[in-house]
Amino acid sequence: MTFVESNRVQEDTGKDGPMDSAWPMLSYDVAHTGRSPYSTGNNSGNELWRVKGNWAGAVQCSPIIDNNKNIYFGTLGTELFALYPDGTQKWHFQANGIIWGTPALADNGDIYCTTWGGLGYLQAITQNGTERWRFNQQSDSASAPTIGSDGTIYFGTDSHNIFAVKPSGIEKWRYTTDYIVMGSPAIGLDGAIYIGSGDHYLYALNPDGTLRWRFYTGGEIKGSASIAPDGTIYVPSFGGYFYALYPNGTMKWKASTGGIIASAGVALAQDGTIYVGTEILRAYYPNGTLKWSADVQGDIYGTVPAVSADGIIYVSAGDSLVAVNPDGSEKWRQQLSTAQVRSSPSIGPDDRVYVGSEDPGLTPYGYLHAFGPGEPKKIVIEQPKMGNRYLFGIDSGKTLSGNTIIISSVNVKVHAYSWNEINSVHFYVDGIDQFNLTSPPFEWRMNQRYGNIFPLTHTITVTGYYKGNYTWSESIEVKYLHLIL
Repeated sequence: MTFVESNRVQEDTGKDGPMDSAWPMLSYDVAHTGRSPYSTGNNSGNELWRVKGNWAGAVQCSPIIDNNKNIYFGTLGTELFALYPDGTQKWHFQANGIIWGTPALADNGDIYCTTWGGLGYLQAITQNGTERWRFNQQSDSASAPTIGSDGTIYFGTDSHNIFAVKPSGIEKWRYTTDYIVMGSPAIGLDGAIYIGSGDHYLYALNPDGTLRWRFYTGGEIKGSASIAPDGTIYVPSFGGYFYALYPNGTMKWKASTGGIIASAGVALAQDGTIYVGTEILRAYYPNGTLKWSADVQGDIYGTVPAVSADGIIYVSAGDSLVAVNPDGSEKWRQQLSTAQVRSSPSIGPDDRVYVGSEDPGLTPYGYLHAFGPGEPKKIVIEQPKMGNRYLFGIDSGKTLSGNTIIISSVNVKVHAYSWNEINSVHFYVDGIDQFNLTSPPFEWRMNQRYGNIFPLTHTITVTGYYKGNYTWSESIEVKYLHLIL
């Protein structure tokens, strides 16, 4: 799958910022509750579409969503992408460096993103994909910015600083800790800023940048704090615990997270349940006692759960996106790749959930995935089947080697979802277009020699070209022997 330009015109409601947006920043709001106002009751795990990032463009940040349902995400390939709800590209912007931290949406629709590995800038990008300004953050940053009610942008940096930047791009103040600040600031109702540092402290800063208090956790804080409606602050630590603190900085309680993997943050359900992801997903009552734990068959590494209005918890676990019911039972799961998912899920309107992924390799690339109700725009190669042998077009069962072997010929059969939205389906061998169809059944007979007569490895790729300039491809590698000279 590749990005393509869209010629569509979409009505703009005039506001794209956090006051109206579906998911404007990491963990949804300035309190980092991770709780969406949207239900996902009709989401059965259908992958509606996926779009591929650029070269080396693994997606490790969380996507954000504006009030027009447009989606924005950054990549390790130093680009910020804007997509329409159908997955077609609105624009992309070449950032100053890697975008590790989740971007944030301002009230005027500007997107703020920190960068890592470049010259060290916080960049403000307009709704048409151009740069409005850049602020010299003076070092790398993987911190997701948070926007205060007055438009101030707060974030941390690898140079141990916590910055406050005005909406004009001018520095308001900075506060220096004793180590790297990777987490995203949370903001209380009184304007207090809560953010952890690698120096083991959670810092509470006044709106003017002065220290209110700090709390020692006994381990590095690489994740983000969250704030409950009663003012309780929850913060994870590499010390094997997450802490509940009173607004005055004293400890309310602490709970063990197993000590194997540190949590990147918590999500707070409407009933006060606290969800924490590590090597398993744990649910705690507001008093810190364990409600339940669920083995989600994969580490929840560096990501934060998200909770829908109907109580479904979404977690990036191992190589999959997993939907968990409020009682801890699994609702559904979808494998995204063969690599650890490091993108936190985001919840949008229309029962949708979005998450990023990456494929392993020397130059890993990534996808943004959209899951929701209805039939997806995708195609599936039904024949030849992986690991089967085909002799003169007849399936003779599994091979001992696990290779897919074709002798003489085979009918390549494809199931196309949303086929009435397809312009054409193309069949490729080693990247060369062999045949195309515009209506079902989508089937092509592979019955000619490619290269030498001896068995050669070929890649069969089938691509569906959908309306709206959207494409979906699926490939299978085969050992092919054609007997006719």
